[in-house]
Amino acid sequence: MRILQKDEKDVESSEFIKAHVEELESEINHEFSDFIYLILGVLSASFGLTGFLMPSAFIDGGVTGVSLMLNTLTGVSLSTFLVVLNLPFLILAYFSIGKRFAIKSVISIILLALVVGFFPFPQITDDKILIAAFGGLFLGLGIGLAIRGGGILDGTEVLAIYISRNSILTVGNVILFFNVAIFLVAAYLLSTEIALYAILTYFSASKTVDFVIDGIEEFMGVNIISDKSEEIRLAIVEKMGRGCTIFKAENGFSKRGEPRTETDVVFTVITRLEMSKLKSEINKIDSGAFIIMTSIKDTKGGMIKKKPITKFDK
Repeated sequence: MRILQKDEKDVESSEFIKAHVEELESEINHEFSDFIYLILGVLSASFGLTGFLMPSAFIDGGVTGVSLMLNTLTGVSLSTFLVVLNLPFLILAYFSIGKRFAIKSVISIILLALVVGFFPFPQITDDKILIAAFGGLFLGLGIGLAIRGGGILDGTEVLAIYISRNSILTVGNVILFFNVAIFLVAAYLLSTEIALYAILTYFSASKTVDFVIDGIEEFMGVNIISDKSEEIRLAIVEKMGRGCTIFKAENGFSKRGEPRTETDVVFTVITRLEMSKLKSEINKIDSGAFIIMTSIKDTKGGMIKKKPITKFDK
């Protein structure tokens, strides 16, 4: 009996150690992945700044735009302004968002300042439209990759999150107001032309950030309420090759005193490209089914990313 108890303890100890090792490996892999994102983000943003925007005295929105404008007006290095102007927002991030996020953001911004200051890229083009468009693209790509890595390269988002939590304004509204103020000041201190190009740069950067964060694929969450839920479930699984979840619900459309009938709600996540096919399959089974569609920015786990879109016979 004692030997058996000792063996059980050894097994439990081994499983405990194994679980902790797997957890540590997962954490290391996650941090390494974040670090790669941050490095790529810094390189891309630096390329956009020194290869496009700085040589032509162009600016962007946010703290980076203010830094570029002050660099043009004073001649003080852009690296200095990137660190100094972002510092208050990094302190705010430490207290309002989290320690890990703040540390990663500090590392990202310091690396960006070092690369911009000591490893500048050569000027790529003199065409103003290309400078605004591609400068914004590479800057936005860098900001998006940094966010994917758990940090930031521009403190505007931190300020927007903080203000939105303490007011009726949304994050988007705060960022919009902040950037409108920057563009108006740029029009007054620099020129109207530079301010207009700055708007183009900001538009290019913001769209690229959205593209990087949200991903290439667009997903749809679909709730289907029908008396033929089992047939619909089988169509989703067998004909479309997608997974689904069944929710137990009650039909709420009943008068006072009347019993509520039970019903099943089929929930599935598909790509936007598959939406037409799903509607067709549902219509074949129940043309009166109630379908609710919502946009989903991204997914993790499940079958949606494991199984690629395939062609199905109609």
